[in-house]
Amino acid sequence: MSDALNPETPEELVETEEEPIKQRKNGLYPDVSDELAENMKSGWADTELYDLRPVPQAAETAARRAALSARFPGERLVVPAGNLKTRSNDTEYAFRASVEYAYLTGNQTEDGVLVLEPTADGHEATIYLLPRSNRENGEFWLDGQGELWVGRRHSLTEAEKLYGIPASDVRELAGALREGTGPVRVVRGYDAGIEAALTDKVTAERDEELRVFLSEARLVKDEFEVGELQKAVDSTVRGFEDVVKVLDKAEATSERYIEGTFFLRARVEGNDIGYGSICAAGPHATTLHWVRNDGAVRSGELLLLDAGVETHTYYTADITRTLPINGRFNELQKKIYDAVYEAQEAGIAAVKPGGKFRDFHDASQRVLAEKLVEWGLVEGPVERVVELGLQRRWTLHGTGHMLGMDVHDCAAARRESYADGTLEPGMCLTVEPGLYFQADDLTVPEEYRGIGVRIEDDILVTEDGNRNLSAALPRRSDEVEAWMAALKA
Repeated sequence: MSDALNPETPEELVETEEEPIKQRKNGLYPDVSDELAENMKSGWADTELYDLRPVPQAAETAARRAALSARFPGERLVVPAGNLKTRSNDTEYAFRASVEYAYLTGNQTEDGVLVLEPTADGHEATIYLLPRSNRENGEFWLDGQGELWVGRRHSLTEAEKLYGIPASDVRELAGALREGTGPVRVVRGYDAGIEAALTDKVTAERDEELRVFLSEARLVKDEFEVGELQKAVDSTVRGFEDVVKVLDKAEATSERYIEGTFFLRARVEGNDIGYGSICAAGPHATTLHWVRNDGAVRSGELLLLDAGVETHTYYTADITRTLPINGRFNELQKKIYDAVYEAQEAGIAAVKPGGKFRDFHDASQRVLAEKLVEWGLVEGPVERVVELGLQRRWTLHGTGHMLGMDVHDCAAARRESYADGTLEPGMCLTVEPGLYFQADDLTVPEEYRGIGVRIEDDILVTEDGNRNLSAALPRRSDEVEAWMAALKA
């Protein structure tokens, strides 16, 4: 990575009124002559983009802002995108805008801030962004975040066309917020500078109400969101197919080969993976969030692959399949797998409008409890096992969660709206029961130890029941074997 023009002290790059970049260049950059500095100011073509169409979700983001406005009349609402975060020294992590900001604007650039200013009849929205890099003062080529280094930004005029929101220079926002009066709420945790400008104007309790509202607003997906979720699922299905085709190469290397194979599909067809891929072979499948992915892949064992592609608009799939690495389940593996499949079938059947969110979990857990009693691993009757939660030694986790722009979406929603709430058409959730027999669990027969099975699908609540968005990926054990055989043929 080139750093020939980067200063020794990156903080000194920031232009201030007291010391603009053009006045400091010879002190900071002794190899930059006045002639070069002057030459770099001119001779650049006009690159303004004049024929831009709004982003596909512009109508939806406008409706979301209207709902937000109606909920908090007369209050200034501030929703930051967030800032770049240092990975190491002078390199940053890839930026991902806050979900709240992206949900309300469709924009994904760092340092952006959405402000809803109260008016007599609602709110006036403004999106605050960094404008194009200044060529006159050398910012675009001397600043480490200048466009010469990191690529072209949209102009404020272009941003207005894309997002359907008036755009202003974000560098002027903090001062305006300090001077503003009246009630204010801000989404916390993303932009320390914006929060500092509002320190004496906000309270944690009021800001939490804003965060909760924006989380609950995402419980029911609109038509655009459902389409994006389906797009994410379809790419994820292709990623699973990619993995099956290279299992022989994974056996020669490690779980990292599986991780890399799926990541390639995510980056080619989407924005990224939606979360750290779990590529757990053999006994690693009993570790719920195994993301080290550095273990051996062995014929005769199972691979638990839990992965999802994230679309360019941040919607992610979340799918799990447990696959026999050699393409065939042995007798015990099939018995355990079929039990989890039966539990998942019961859970999916319980997903319907008007049903309780917990219904699918309860249905799945009861089936798994029945199997554990039947196998003699826990003493019945089943009602006692379920009442005491004894099956949880091997089922471990909840059977699902909301899905959307976060893999565990709507996390700030109130319990009565989510975990204790009622399912509605447009909600999208996972159904993912599992059985996990730890390698050191002396309460089960030795042959069970080290076997972990989870099956997970993305389920949309519809007007008359549900739709499995990931139905294209086989689930039944015999179908899984046939599918794998066909891909390897």
